[in-house]
Parts: sequence; structure tokens; C-alpha cells
Amino acid sequence: MNDDNLIIGLEISDDAAVYRVSDDKVAILTVDFFTPVVDDPYSYGAVAAANALSDIYAMGGEVTLALNICGFPKDLNPEIISEILRGGAEKVKEAGGILAGGHTVEDAEPKYGLSVMGLAHPDAIMTKSGAKTGDILLLTKPLGTGIITTAGKSQLAETAHLNAAIESMARLNREAAGILVSHHVTCCTDITGFALPGHLWEIIERSGKGAYISYNALPFLEGAQLYAEQELFPGGTFKNRQAYQDHYSFDESISEQQQLLLYTPETSGGLLAAVPLKEYNAVLEEFYERGVFFQVIGEITEEEGIRVIR
Repeated sequence: MNDDNLIIGLEISDDAAVYRVSDDKVAILTVDFFTPVVDDPYSYGAVAAANALSDIYAMGGEVTLALNICGFPKDLNPEIISEILRGGAEKVKEAGGILAGGHTVEDAEPKYGLSVMGLAHPDAIMTKSGAKTGDILLLTKPLGTGIITTAGKSQLAETAHLNAAIESMARLNREAAGILVSHHVTCCTDITGFALPGHLWEIIERSGKGAYISYNALPFLEGAQLYAEQELFPGGTFKNRQAYQDHYSFDESISEQQQLLLYTPETSGGLLAAVPLKEYNAVLEEFYERGVFFQVIGEITEEEGIRVIR
């Protein structure tokens, strides 16, 4: 069944579905949940919630309403469940949204996340398409959460590295998204399971352009490159490389471990935006003034494919 009010759905898949409510308002709908990425229940709930909320911000909206999605073993300590839910609830509150219930089933392994609704003006919607030659690629969180949490599961990560990764994953993309929307940026996505190469390729493919990124410009959490040298990669790293390597060329000075680090899945990563050159200075100035993390990592080009230079 076709509905003209469904602006973004299955046929034009993006970070969330977008449905026109009125001439000046659209609803943004998404759902995301996963198994624990860290041991602390509260942190797990907060990270899972931030990850789900991020889809709203990647599309240019503000969080309005959320529902819990839970799967817990029947013998799981109720205090642990309570802490997971508290972490999620406090993150929804921080986002300015309302947590209005949810649904729980029994499952062998804990799973938690959110179904989220956001609202936006139709002109504020950001999508994965529409990048133009000369647009500047901007990243709003450091990379490395995937390899650090994998090292943490094996008790090989330093506490300081793991804590910094948790802080990064739990940080909302709300303020960064607000800056991008206010400066009329329309091409954006967030970095999650497909890692930077996968999510950048989605932008490139849908925009019909190419890109280059500078490896030396990429921000990494402390410890990420150390664990890459120790080859503590999760299985998703190799799946991502298999899926996207044909679209990438790497400078010969970039090692095998460094390439694999780029392909390593992220959890609740930052926004990746293609900022028009005419808005570039104003966007950077506002990021600086408001103290919001960002890093310029590359540029949209006319030629096909993506080059990773030193």
C-alpha cells in the first residue's frame, strides 16, 4: 500500500522512517536494541538508549516519545534489570523525551533498547543522500568503541580506556545535530555497526559521488590503536571489510591493523555529516563556541570510490 505521507520508508531506507503529520511537521520513527556491550547494567542501559536515540538526531529531529524493548532471562537479578531500565530512562529524560512504557519477553541473553519517535520540520530532515562535490566531511565523536569494548570483554582493556569509551557511547548526538540542522546541513548519518567505511559508503552510493578521508585526521579513543596492534578485533570487523573493501583504496603506508580498525563496528558513534563549503566556517565556529566535539576528516569528491590517504 502506497501512502504519499511516508516520506522515507522501505523503498528509501535511511536511519529512520519519516512520516508527514502536517505541512510543517514530520514524525521520525526508529527502533534499536542489542545485547550488553559493557558489564555495568546502568551503563549498558544508557548506551543502548543513546544508540537508539541517535537515529532521531541523524535525521535532524528531536526526541519526543520512547518505549522500552526488553528481553531478559527469567532468573536475572531484578536489581540488574532495574539498573538497565534506569540507565535507559535517564538517557531518554536527558534527550527531552517521555518514556511511555514498553514490552518485555523472556530471553536467554539480555537485550535492551528503544522504539523512538521524534518530530522535525520537513525542511530540517537530514538523510544519507545529497552530498555535493566539495562538501567537508565532519565527524562528531571519536572512533574505537568497538575494539575497546571487545578488549574489555576479554579483560584486556585498561579501566580508563573502557570508561572513556562508555562515556563516548552514552553521549547524546543531540547538540551536534542541532548545530548541523541550524546551518542547513542535509546529508548526515550516524556511525554504528557498519563502521566508518560502511556508513560513509552509504552516503557516497546514494549521492553518486566519491570521497577521500585522511587517516591522520581521524580521532580515536585512547587505547583503540593499541588494541588494534594486538589484533583484538571482533568478528564484525572482517564482515565489514568483506562488504565494503571493494569501494576503498588505502595509502600503502596504512597498515593492515589500521585498516581493520577502520572496519571495526562502532556502538552509539558520532554523526558523520557532509557540510557544504558555504556553511563550513559557521558550522565550525558554532562547534567551537559550544564546546561540542568534532573533527574534519575528509571531503566529498567527484570521482568514484573512497580513498584513505595518510
